[in-house]
Amino acid sequence: CGPAGSGPAAAQAREHPVLEPVLPAPAEEQNGTDSAKAPKVNCEERNTTGIDRFTLQILNVSQDLMEFLNPNSSDCTLVLFYTPWCRFSASLAPHFNSLPRAFPTLRFLALDASQHSSLSTRFGTVAVPNILLFQGAKPMARFNHTDRTLETLKDFIFNQTGIEAKSDVAVTEEDWEGPLPSVLTKGIDWLLLFSVLFLAGFVMYATIRTESIRWLIPGQEHEHQE
Repeated sequence: CGPAGSGPAAAQAREHPVLEPVLPAPAEEQNGTDSAKAPKVNCEERNTTGIDRFTLQILNVSQDLMEFLNPNSSDCTLVLFYTPWCRFSASLAPHFNSLPRAFPTLRFLALDASQHSSLSTRFGTVAVPNILLFQGAKPMARFNHTDRTLETLKDFIFNQTGIEAKSDVAVTEEDWEGPLPSVLTKGIDWLLLFSVLFLAGFVMYATIRTESIRWLIPGQEHEHQE
């Protein structure tokens, strides 16, 4: 699924769902054994004292991701770029919802890429869902697997940070309900609609303009016939 609508970006994402590695980590991610030996990101684990419920936070359209990332800290945050109409985002939702319970010392955020287009461009989000691991305010690694399940996400976090997940965490019925929606939201793709209308208007204008010029030039019609 493309972050701003359907069309060529979405078609390419369906044919090639693996996101291109633009950060240093994914190129070395294939060898799980070597990655597990040497964590690539040294995360400062947050203090969980007094926290009763571990869940992810979804940013609304008026909230900026940079407000939730501390550039002077070495704590780690896993950020999901998604869209509510993308079926890949919907299938990932319950697995991502369960991650905060598996890694209570890490932070988890999600944002609608169609509502935060500037951030999508800044961090190279060419398709959704797109998952980035941040240390402070710096992106360190991109999840680069087509199999988006709780287990593969656990492995990704462990290989990058060396932090082990809680073994008793599994996807529950509550995770299917939220906070990240697992049901597709149908809506009008205004960008695609505007693009189609603009293209149709341009073709009509070019056609009318060409016909007008042809009839204004004397002998033009005879030359075309010859």
